[in-house]
Amino acid sequence: MAANDGAGVAALVEELSGASRRRRQEVAHKLALVARKDPSALYDHVDALVDALFRPEAQTRWEVLDALSSIAEADADRVAGAFDGAEASLFDDGSAMVRLAAFVFLCRLAESSPERSDEAWPLLDEAIQCYHGDAEYRDMLVALLGVARGSASDATRAALADRVRFDAESGAGYMKAFSAEILQALE
Repeated sequence: MAANDGAGVAALVEELSGASRRRRQEVAHKLALVARKDPSALYDHVDALVDALFRPEAQTRWEVLDALSSIAEADADRVAGAFDGAEASLFDDGSAMVRLAAFVFLCRLAESSPERSDEAWPLLDEAIQCYHGDAEYRDMLVALLGVARGSASDATRAALADRVRFDAESGAGYMKAFSAEILQALE
């Protein structure tokens, strides 16, 4: 059974709710790979992916968030229902990978429309403040660049500019470089 055919994808999705923690992690990884190649292959399974955001193991959650991020790039409307699960994951105390995957997903939503950017911005802003300088912060800035280049509202664009301006002007290294690039993209 190939993971990219309809029956193969459906079988993998079914296993996301199985009893085996290890198998849930394995299938979540496979589904994230499928989503990177062909997000539309998972369109009919978004509800099951959203449900999997509440599995206890971190890897299942970050892999599912990666899959949802790939879908959001293609069709954000389909995954808007994952907002609450992503919010819960954004402040996961046990896993930086889960937090980063949730941040990236929320950025994909934010870049898709002015309304979604206004909904996601307060969470993104709080995460920027909480994780500023952490190991995953560089990747967070990359995701914010997508928001700056996307369809964010004027209010979100202004708030993002205000948030990164200090690092763009006074920071160092990657923080300064990415923050300056974000500001430039917002102009």
